[in-house]
Amino acid sequence: RIASAATPATVASSTEMAPPPDIFDAQALDMDFWLKPRTLHVIRPQSGERASVLYWKDGEIIDSAYQQLCHLMRDVNGKETAAIDPKLFETLWGTQAFVARYGIDQPLEILSGYRTAKSNTRLIEQGVPAARQSLHIEGKAADIRIANLNAEVLGGLVRSLRQGGGGFYYRAGPKGGWIQADTGEKRP
Repeated sequence: RIASAATPATVASSTEMAPPPDIFDAQALDMDFWLKPRTLHVIRPQSGERASVLYWKDGEIIDSAYQQLCHLMRDVNGKETAAIDPKLFETLWGTQAFVARYGIDQPLEILSGYRTAKSNTRLIEQGVPAARQSLHIEGKAADIRIANLNAEVLGGLVRSLRQGGGGFYYRAGPKGGWIQADTGEKRP
């Protein structure tokens, strides 16, 4: 249930979304929300790419669009593309579509998607906090941010979608914080 205090007009006027306590319950969404066509609007800051990809319609994933999204989620450093867990795209779309209902119509920034084992090891050696058995290596994780959306709110929303692990790892950065969305095993 969404509290009536937050309307698209009031939320859109603020630079940081301060949600009512129950905004995190994405499971309360009506069935029509989950049946409509799904387009992901993404930016890949590291490569400068932007795309709007209709990847799901009439209950099915569109293969060419899925391939395009896998390419966007590629290891930009290792220059390799891999299959991405479709549930991860569902989590990313659900997050983006949900906040759009509140006037936040920003593209999803993909800071890191798939990583080769070599790229992941390089990050660890550089002192970047990356797990040795990272879900990025399996195509099951993405580090994301949405402009003007508090990372804590974003993490709570991702977890409420219950598509898998719902890992929430906040990291501060020059353009604000980001979180990891993943489809691994559920964690406490």
